[in-house]
Amino acid sequence: MANTFTVNLAQQVTSVSIVARDSWPVNGEMRDPRVRGDRLAPAEAGGRATSDEEREKAEIAQLCQTLNCLVSELNRFYEQVLSKHKEEIAKLSVEIANKVLIQKVQKSDYQIESIVKEALKNAPVHQDVLVHLNPQDLSACQKLQQDDPGSAFAGIKFIADPSIGRAECLLETPKGIIKSFIEQHLERISEALMKVE
Repeated sequence: MANTFTVNLAQQVTSVSIVARDSWPVNGEMRDPRVRGDRLAPAEAGGRATSDEEREKAEIAQLCQTLNCLVSELNRFYEQVLSKHKEEIAKLSVEIANKVLIQKVQKSDYQIESIVKEALKNAPVHQDVLVHLNPQDLSACQKLQQDDPGSAFAGIKFIADPSIGRAECLLETPKGIIKSFIEQHLERISEALMKVE
């Protein structure tokens, strides 16, 4: 049977705490085993500061690593969202361009001469060319041809064609047909936007 130790106290116990053996009271006061007088022991103070610095450095390194991982994840997410919505973005851009062009055509805010000249640049030959134009656009080109016989329109025959939309043209050459239609231009823009990385 174990020895029993009995303590009789003159006053009632109001609180109890468990302490380590090396923290027992000295001269009635509790002491910290690391404390020598009022200061930390020099070796222990230096060791504690070094370990605190190392712990802080480790925490900072861990935070940097976490941030780098987050940046990589955000970049990957951005690329996924962009690639998933590339087609929708291209379609929306083309729809906006189409609406702007329709408004310009309705207001006659375009130069048919420039449109025909651009189409002529793509023609394989510039002789015996028939240019089909909307009847509303025909007069502007004929007037320019009459006013400046040495212009790019010299030797070209203009034909009124109601099947051609305003601000559009169709060129007939001995080597083929060239179309300059708004819808085709918008399709090319859409294809170009889809290829953009």
